[in-house]
Amino acid sequence: MSDASLAARSAALDLLRDVLRKSIPFDDAFDAHPELRGLDPRDRGFVRLLTATVLRRLGQIDALIQGSLAKPGLPKATVHDILRLGAAQLVFLGTPAHAAVDTAVELAAAKGAEPYKGLINAVLRRIGREGTELAAQQDAGRLNTPDWLWLAWRQAYGIGRTRGIVEAHLHEAPLDITVKADPALWAERLEARLLPTGTLRRAAGGNLTELPGFAEGAWWVQDLAASLPAKLFGDLAGKRVYDLCAAPGGKTAQLVAQGAQVTAVDRSAKRLERVRENLARLNLSAEVLATDAATWTPDQPADAVLLDAPCSATGAIRRHPDILRVKTPEDIGKLAKAQSRLLAHAVDLVKPGGTLVYCTCSIQPEEGEAQIDRILARDKRVERLPITPVDLGGGHAGDGNLAELINERGEVRSLPGMLGDLGGIDGFFVARLRRLHD
Repeated sequence: MSDASLAARSAALDLLRDVLRKSIPFDDAFDAHPELRGLDPRDRGFVRLLTATVLRRLGQIDALIQGSLAKPGLPKATVHDILRLGAAQLVFLGTPAHAAVDTAVELAAAKGAEPYKGLINAVLRRIGREGTELAAQQDAGRLNTPDWLWLAWRQAYGIGRTRGIVEAHLHEAPLDITVKADPALWAERLEARLLPTGTLRRAAGGNLTELPGFAEGAWWVQDLAASLPAKLFGDLAGKRVYDLCAAPGGKTAQLVAQGAQVTAVDRSAKRLERVRENLARLNLSAEVLATDAATWTPDQPADAVLLDAPCSATGAIRRHPDILRVKTPEDIGKLAKAQSRLLAHAVDLVKPGGTLVYCTCSIQPEEGEAQIDRILARDKRVERLPITPVDLGGGHAGDGNLAELINERGEVRSLPGMLGDLGGIDGFFVARLRRLHD
């Protein structure tokens, strides 16, 4: 095994440890890993793909490993993770058996697991022979989903919708792009599909910075679902808008591009640096303020407020499979309390007659529908302003039934598995409220 190959697999092993045993989000662990900067782009891409595949398919992989051991019980953590990396390559990435097995054995020696080389060799050779056929017989969606999420989704959405959610998680999401203007023109230049909402969609992968329009700031990456909330305000030209919990800034860019005077608020100064960088590349301008949106009191209320509340992000598992491994039921309760405080304060920031849009990239009802029920019950200064498919479409060409995304209450409730003919969508909740006169 080459030094670069060993370094790549060693980095993947470290990342698995960080996510599975320290509950560090994958992107944070990846960005902080000291050795990844020294790898060439192709090897860095392999590290990301390999680690994400293990996280996405962890239930299946562990079942294959367990079934290939001569004795019940799993080996120690480092050995287990080496087996996971090897199995992912053999079953899901198409790595030749000799390469996957040999590199795993060498990695064990490099990581102080020399006594386990024989075990690793035997288990992976068996998985190399039988793993693909066995994986085809597994209930992949169920195996890869933690029990608490499976049960929560089944209760909220029923078994059919839940099946759609977990099957969608098996596949990497496409690359979605929002453009400042002329979506049809940029669809042609980017060789992308123009979706009914105006989003452009390409297959995942490739170097973003080399695509047409990136350098001149014509577009930014943003999932179809994430692009919907900023569409719901109507004409924003010249209006004051507060974008709360704004980082990383995709919605901020939308609001500015729609002509609004935007104040982007986030408690993380570090994350706001990314907002500033994105706005600079896009040649867009907004006031950027590092403060807690739950207590911020500006001089005057806004015509519109967008609250993209911190959440569990269970709607974004297609893009971030580590969410399956780092989130817990306890997280949902803590986040729901924070969301409730933010939403209550956001009402105070909207002038009478103005619009408040609340959204989360979560598919947990506690972080969506329940929040709106609570605010409507306790604050008579707001009423629900139902969302329609016309609000989402924007009049662009394309197929797909956008009505599927809207629940009976007039809120957006997208789920992975919806819009399958268009390539799917992240899970999202969006509600629109009108501030009444006092």
